This record gives sequence, structure tokens and C-alpha cells, in this order.
Amino acid sequence: MDENGMSVFGVPEAEEEIYRHFLRNPGTRADSLPLLLLSRPRETGARIARLQELGLLHAEDAERRIFPADPEVAISRLVDIRLHALQQEVQRVTGSRHVIDGLRAEQGARTPPPQGIEQLEGLAQVHHRIDDLAFFARDEILSVEPYTRLSAENIARSRPLDLRCLRRGVRIRNVVSSAALQDPPTAAYLRELAEHGAAIRVTADTTERLLVYDRRAALVPLDPRDTSRGALLAHRSGLVSNVISLFEHIWDQADDLARAGGSVGQGDTAASRPSGIVRRVLVSMCTVGKDEAGARELGVSVRTYRRHVADLMQTLGAASRAQAALLARERGWI
Repeated sequence: MDENGMSVFGVPEAEEEIYRHFLRNPGTRADSLPLLLLSRPRETGARIARLQELGLLHAEDAERRIFPADPEVAISRLVDIRLHALQQEVQRVTGSRHVIDGLRAEQGARTPPPQGIEQLEGLAQVHHRIDDLAFFARDEILSVEPYTRLSAENIARSRPLDLRCLRRGVRIRNVVSSAALQDPPTAAYLRELAEHGAAIRVTADTTERLLVYDRRAALVPLDPRDTSRGALLAHRSGLVSNVISLFEHIWDQADDLARAGGSVGQGDTAASRPSGIVRRVLVSMCTVGKDEAGARELGVSVRTYRRHVADLMQTLGAASRAQAALLARERGWI
């Protein structure tokens, strides 16, 4: 035979030939097989035993007559066995961080592991480090990402990283802006992650942006409003602990995605109404003339106030503040 079709399942050609023989000749006695196949009895017996272990063959009577499993049942079982083996192999490969640590130890003090703070210049370097950190994450990834939508390119880039981590058993806790639920592709992606085990919450009250890997490395942008400028990667335990504390505070104040899910794609439902400071900004925007007065009334900086106004206008799809006020009233937000 030119091709061993069952080799992809870990069944070598000689064993496949035996299985095919029993498909053609069910009930053949095991002791007659070496003669039929012109093989050594001990080798043939070992191959039959392995095929029985795999569930492809079974003996039905005292005469040691062998019968084959139905091909569909046999292949389904082989697929399960093979996938389990591949999953274990993937876990061994992706859990190989200790190999790097061991190799670094060979270098001694010449190239110590990262300490303190690294400054990453530009998006390319940030993305490279995120890929590396996500690949070697073993326990948990925490993130706060106040985007209002993800582009198709961003989703295509992030999906394999996130799903690979979830398949390896890495816990993902992610806080996103509630405005992101108004963008159907972004909302669908968030639901997909949640279905695969990610814990996702939404909030309207944060402008923070951060990532924490295995509680050992924390990534924050140099400028939260312009991530293209680069980021700071902290390894020092005290700094990382402070970032984690900030994350936990934001997490506690956020709503579960499932609870906010009714607002996805339905901007005029009650579930999509803003809450907290965003609602207060909306009311202030409609009643107070100047940004400075509105910011002072809410106890926030003018910059933060204007950022909330811009986010609200984008969420509402308004070209002006007056139009935003009218659209908010139509939706019953104020």
C-alpha cells in the first residue's frame, strides 16, 4: 500500500493491515494470522494486542476468533485518543517557561532576568512583548481595556492568542468599556471568549489600560490616550502589586458581561443605559454650559470630562453635543 491512511492516528502500516484483514475476514482465528500475513507469531500477537487495547479488535469466544470494531466507531475512538495526546503535548510545549529559566541560569549574572521597569518603544515592540508574555502565561491574565470597538484586524490578531491561553487552562479576567457592546463584531468576540471560559466584565467608568501576566509582569501604556507611543513593563513585585490592586478595584466595580449582554446591538434598551460617572457627565453636558463648570461639578479634571463627552458622542453616533442630548433623550437615558 502506497499510503498508510491511519498513520495520522498513530496506527502504523503493519497494524492497519491487520485491522483491514479482520474487516474483510471477521472471525479469523488469531493463531492463523501469522501464516496468512507471512509474519512472525510474536510480532503479530503484539500488534493484535495493541489493536485490542485501542478498541479496534475484540475476541468474542473461547476459540480466540477476532472481530473488528465498526470503522466509524474505531476512527472516532482513535480521534479521541490522538486529540488527547496532542493536547498533552501542547501543554508540555506551552508550559516550557522553565526551560528558558534553566538556560538563563547557564548564563549566570551576565544576562539576569528582567527586573524593575522596561520601556517598550512603539506598537511593534509592545505587540511582540504581549505575544511573548501571553505565550508563556501559565496561570492568569488580567486586563483592563477601555476600547469602544475592535477592528477586524485587531480581532483576527487577538483571537488565536486568547483562545490558545484558554485552551491551556490560563484564567483570563478582562474588563472592557460598556460602549464596546454597541459594536456587533466586538460584542460577538467578547461573547466568544466568554463561551470559552474567559471572565469578562464591563464598565462605563474607567479610562485605565493595563495588562498583568501571572501576577509577575504588568504592562501599562506610556500614554493611555495614545498607545502608539509605547508602554512600560514592570517586573518589580511592589509595582506589579499596585497594578493588581487597581485592577481588582476596577473589577469589583464592573458588571458581568452576561448581565450587560442584553444591551448588545440594542442601543435603546434599558440595559444599555449608562450609569455612574458617565450618566452624570451626560446630565451635566445637557445642563451645564462650559466644560470647566461641568468638570468642577463632577469633581474630575477637564481632560477626563471631555474624554467622557467624546466617548458618549461616539456611542450615540452624534455629530454634536446638541444631537447627543437629543439622542440620549430618545433612548430614555436622561
